[in-house]
Amino acid sequence: MAILRFQALKETLNRKPVKIDETDRRSELFGRNVFNETVMRQFLTKEAYQSVKDATLKGTKISRGVADHISTGMKEWAISKGVTHYTHWFQPLTGATAEKHDAFFETIGDGLAIEKFGGTQLVQQEPDASSFPHGGIRNTFEARGYTAWDPTSPAFIYGTTLCIPTVYVSYTGEALDFKTPLLRALQSVDSAATAVCKYFDKNVTKVIATLGWEQEYFLIDSALYASRPDLQLSGRTLLGHSPAKGQQLDDHYFGSIPSRALAYMRDLEIECMLLGIPVKTRHNEVAPNQFELAPIFEEANLAVDHNSLLMDVMDRVGERHNFKVLFHEKPFAGINGSGKHNNWSLSTDTGINLLSPGSTPMKNLQFLAFFVNTIKAVHDHEELLRATIASASNDHRLGANEAPPAIISAFIGTQLTEVLNELEKVTDGKLSPQEKTDLKLNVVGKIPEILLDNTDRNRTSPFAFTGNKFEFRAVGSTANCANPMTVLNTIVAKQLKEFKKSVDALVKDKKMKKDDAIFNVLRDYIKKSKKIRFEGDGYGEAWQQEAKKRGLSNNKTTPLALRAKVSKQTIDLYKEMKVMNKREVEARYEIELEDYSMRIQIEGRILGDIARNHVIPTAIRYQNVLIENVRGLKEIFEKDFKKHSKEQIGIIEAISGHIEHINADINKMVDARKKANIIEDAEKRAVAYCDEVKPFFEEIRYHCDKLELLVDDETWPLTKYRELLFTR
Repeated sequence: MAILRFQALKETLNRKPVKIDETDRRSELFGRNVFNETVMRQFLTKEAYQSVKDATLKGTKISRGVADHISTGMKEWAISKGVTHYTHWFQPLTGATAEKHDAFFETIGDGLAIEKFGGTQLVQQEPDASSFPHGGIRNTFEARGYTAWDPTSPAFIYGTTLCIPTVYVSYTGEALDFKTPLLRALQSVDSAATAVCKYFDKNVTKVIATLGWEQEYFLIDSALYASRPDLQLSGRTLLGHSPAKGQQLDDHYFGSIPSRALAYMRDLEIECMLLGIPVKTRHNEVAPNQFELAPIFEEANLAVDHNSLLMDVMDRVGERHNFKVLFHEKPFAGINGSGKHNNWSLSTDTGINLLSPGSTPMKNLQFLAFFVNTIKAVHDHEELLRATIASASNDHRLGANEAPPAIISAFIGTQLTEVLNELEKVTDGKLSPQEKTDLKLNVVGKIPEILLDNTDRNRTSPFAFTGNKFEFRAVGSTANCANPMTVLNTIVAKQLKEFKKSVDALVKDKKMKKDDAIFNVLRDYIKKSKKIRFEGDGYGEAWQQEAKKRGLSNNKTTPLALRAKVSKQTIDLYKEMKVMNKREVEARYEIELEDYSMRIQIEGRILGDIARNHVIPTAIRYQNVLIENVRGLKEIFEKDFKKHSKEQIGIIEAISGHIEHINADINKMVDARKKANIIEDAEKRAVAYCDEVKPFFEEIRYHCDKLELLVDDETWPLTKYRELLFTR
């Protein structure tokens, strides 16, 4: 193993950046492999084109006859670009994308064949779904599940395959994927937000949720990656002593991008342009060998698809550059982990960002309505928001090295805090002319069009307002954005629905003017949601104590956090907003608990294997070298040998002590794992893995890492942190 480590290092050091051809402009490449509007106008009839547009903008259904025309045009376009196969591309509850390729090729008898792709193949397919997570919605022996075309996300070509974004549902219609609930949530927030927009602009007929994600990741040379069994099998290092130099000098953040990494980024960006993924920003992140890319924001459903696709593309491009991309939230202990900040907002079909202040009091009142309602939604459903970012991998990141804590709070900055404090003083009932004038001119009217983005001073806030959008920072880098976006859009839709109901009641029953009613309801919401707002540093014990006083939840582990997903409040919420039924909610809960248990189980088995088969044998071999040294000293110095071998004997004893602790802890961990495995209840099993199995990881790691410092570097089998993080 030590030989493999040094071979990997040698191979890595001899790598050269891959040459990238960038002769075409990005704008010319953008969307070249996407069945977009330009392509549709060329390959579809006018009726077929309009049907796709209506389905995208209005949600109308496409008839089977028109679907045949669309499929024919799609096939001709794809074949003209060298495509041979098609697939329904979907996002099952595994956290990855799924696809089954079928050829356009079909025989017609007499030794003849044609390329065929009809409307039926476009609109619906029946994949073999027996091995996908389903949470009890369908029996394992029933492989029946359906994928159905989502025309709101355009088809694209990847390699020689036409990929058609689809939803994935069971035979009985329940969602088995991430996309279906998201589409329902987006429809719900569209309806609720449009109704509220009518208070301010009667011309608004549609509200679109937008998303701009920021993908953080690590790049590790493929040879170094292959030398670490824990990275290969779990995505993170389960042991390894911190290097003398880590990220403490802040010399990597926004620094000059290493040449090999830059070549990878350039190649990746070209692939993204072809696929219509509008990536714009790239830079070094805080930790060594950590990077980030971010796109221009898009409609939320399309943005989610693009992020899922991007992660696949990143892996494939990485292979060309001899890199392994690490998406795990915390692949290395002691340095920053990786997140996937979700920048969310709402925009009207009239071109207005509803979370962007305007130039008039009326525009600012509209902004405040959506701003305050979002904060109120976060306040009322903070445990559900925490649950939506819960995972075995994100548990390592939350609350560590400047990452947001497990406590959900909203950071809005000093400017808006002052505005809300003024609005809180609004009189209950009808406003006096003087009060209304003062509000409109001195409070609402003076909100600057460009709010200072001071949230970089509060990197620990899980949910921060950043000028014209909310940034959900607690989302982990491995997450499917559909999960947090489904929750956020659903709770905001619910809140806006309640807001309109309250305002209308004041107008009707109290005979208030619309503006008076809006101010009254907003004032009430500001008071009720005040405890969720926090402007300080969330990284520390002081905020933990303060949050406890405020009554905010602090669910530090995934099993604890996930319980909010099946609370009566959550089930009623999803039912009312028509996003998921009880069966779908409970199925997802079951799946996520099982995923958590399996990941902890796998990590425990890997750690035990590495410790016993790599670390301990190496330590014993080095110990034998020291023993031979002591024997030699005894032969030379006879009675005085103890004086000359004192340090060696101390190291021999220390090695024995660490080996003893490792073996004992592995035995205890295995026993705890066996007990957890026989627990039938998924929640209790996950809790057992969390509370009884996982604590042994740090104990075993501690003693392994101590041995790393004692054992001769030439014989240590595992590639070290300094090599993984600083070999470029």
